[in-house]
Amino acid sequence: MPGFLLEVGTEELPASFVSDALLQWQERIPQSLQANSLKGESVQVYGTPRRLAVLIRGLPSQQLDREEEIKGPPAQAAFKDGQPTAAAAGFAKKQSVQLDALFVRPTDKGEFVFVQKRIPGRPVAEILTELVPQWIWGLEGKRLMRWGNGDARFSRPIRWLVALLDETVLPLELVNGSKTIQSDRISQGHRVLHPEPVTIAQATDYVDTLDRASVIVDSEERANVIRKQVEAVVQNLGGYTVIYPDLLEEVTNLVEHPSAVVGKFEPEFLELPTKVITEVMVTHQRYFPVFKPDSFDQELLPNFITISNGDPKKSDIVAVGNEKVIRARLADGRFFYEADLTKPIESFLPQLEKVTFQEELGSLRAKVDRVVKIAERITSQLELEEDQSQRIQRAALLCKADLVTQMVYEFPELQGIMGEKYALASGEDAEVAKAIFQHYLPTGAGDILPETLTGQIVGLADRLDTLVSIFGLGLIPSGSSDPFALRRAANAVVKITWFYNLPINLENLLEQIATDFAVKYHKDQILLTAALQEFFLQRIRTLLQEEKKIDYDLVNAVLGDNDPEYTERTLKDLLDVRDRALYLQQIRNDSTLDNIYETVNRSTRLAAQGDLDTKQLEPTAVVRQELFQKPSEVALYNALIESVPQTQAAQQTRNYQLLVAALAKIAPTVSNFFDGPDSVLVMDSDPEVKRNRLHLLGLVRNHARVLADFGAIVKNL
Repeated sequence: MPGFLLEVGTEELPASFVSDALLQWQERIPQSLQANSLKGESVQVYGTPRRLAVLIRGLPSQQLDREEEIKGPPAQAAFKDGQPTAAAAGFAKKQSVQLDALFVRPTDKGEFVFVQKRIPGRPVAEILTELVPQWIWGLEGKRLMRWGNGDARFSRPIRWLVALLDETVLPLELVNGSKTIQSDRISQGHRVLHPEPVTIAQATDYVDTLDRASVIVDSEERANVIRKQVEAVVQNLGGYTVIYPDLLEEVTNLVEHPSAVVGKFEPEFLELPTKVITEVMVTHQRYFPVFKPDSFDQELLPNFITISNGDPKKSDIVAVGNEKVIRARLADGRFFYEADLTKPIESFLPQLEKVTFQEELGSLRAKVDRVVKIAERITSQLELEEDQSQRIQRAALLCKADLVTQMVYEFPELQGIMGEKYALASGEDAEVAKAIFQHYLPTGAGDILPETLTGQIVGLADRLDTLVSIFGLGLIPSGSSDPFALRRAANAVVKITWFYNLPINLENLLEQIATDFAVKYHKDQILLTAALQEFFLQRIRTLLQEEKKIDYDLVNAVLGDNDPEYTERTLKDLLDVRDRALYLQQIRNDSTLDNIYETVNRSTRLAAQGDLDTKQLEPTAVVRQELFQKPSEVALYNALIESVPQTQAAQQTRNYQLLVAALAKIAPTVSNFFDGPDSVLVMDSDPEVKRNRLHLLGLVRNHARVLADFGAIVKNL
């Protein structure tokens, strides 16, 4: 079965484009083949800075013949008085069939004429000739460019094209204005180690042929080579390094034949904070830092490792060049660091007035003032001691001060990190200093959370200000667009609250902050608050399902469906909604839910036809005993009275086991009310008796609603 090779040769591609392009091809090429009734035994994609390639093994030589039913005109237009019309004749002619091959079949839009045709399979070469340009020009990426005098757009200019079906060149052309690139079997080896053209005899020889030309086309293999080389080098240096995944992926796609090169710098630079040095190395220079052995606080050795794409014999020359660069960058860092340390961190606050947070929202200093106020409100809710409150206020005031330091201006990735360093150097409280760094945490999915209460509260205040302010301007995330990372901010608010069991009233905070914003910027506070509440409910729903692994129907049950009572309850107490969801999942998993589901769910459905307030729990207040006609009504009434203390205790302590135990105890009584020897007809002809019985069922529902809306739970999910 044929093998097919496509290689697109280019000028040096950005590493990020190589990664993205390979992911796109991995998904799209198999889909494209399947859509054309082709399927290879394997589809392997390869990429280096100078090429993207795909090798498909085990393709059929042509498509299989297939039967296809083709829809024609409506039967009413195709036949008149049982005779074919011009419409039928035209359709038959177009499909190259006789009129007697047509048949009528009903559809959801009426009767139509159809024809069954046998479609002969096309040769695979013919299909690939059509598909390959789609695969190439269909690649998406940032900042695609035009070159030459054509309109073709790609990440970098395309210089050669290899297309082989087994050992035969598949004739293809990529036209770009006056420039035409024709397919061939000629590729290019490593620019330095093998500058001569490379002839590929047949498709499946690709990997080995390029390997002999000093090009490792498999990015996973290159990554493994880099990892092994780096680990061997650091062992020789007597230290260790961290193989940062993002850095490894980037350097893998910057080289075709990797070789690890050791560099060094003056030990005096080690006086800089470790994070400054590693940031310069990893983010700016793409170097691997070397740490001292058994160094838990990651003390550095005055060495680094780079991955070269050049001649390994010239590693000494490469090292010298890299050392000059790192030395200059570290000298800059030392200058900025020493200059910043000449002033206390508080002295940078006035400069925040010159930095715009958002055009309509004013300066960073204005944001800081809002964060201070919000942090004070959270502190008040938590009823913290005065000394803790003072630390929080101080951290909130200083949390953005380092953004205008020279170091952070030059290295923005160090925000918060340098703030902590400068705060400690200025004599600030250690917890205040740590909070300046920690209030940014978490920075993304999987990141650590702030450890100190001060960092937690300042982080919450900062995010709540951003959310309310950006929402207030109408810049609400839609689809995948979220330029202000508001989803991430809301997720962080919920995660921090849940992880540290902070009993904050989010509903109250949102209303207070939204009111302040609405007054200052003349906005509708009610609409703003409603939008924020809905946004947080969406994030809570997502986090419960995706991170807490709660079944979707149980999430619906604890959040309610457009239920103001549940919305208010959720946002007033984020810990309660988490606990209720986790407990519901627990009792589903251990089958306890099955013991109460039927009776509670049936009661809930019927109670919806009554008018009982959903918060009412006391039978004596809403049920008239003189209207009872059967012992089952008396029994249910008495059982509900006995349940009230347990339900109230569950409400107060969030110990929902008490509530479920009460519901389990009452379940047989409810079943007897419905189906026992003394069962009643709920929908009695007497409206007062009917209302009384619906109140009894409404009370069962209300007790269950303390945990969740059982009407939203799906049986045996």
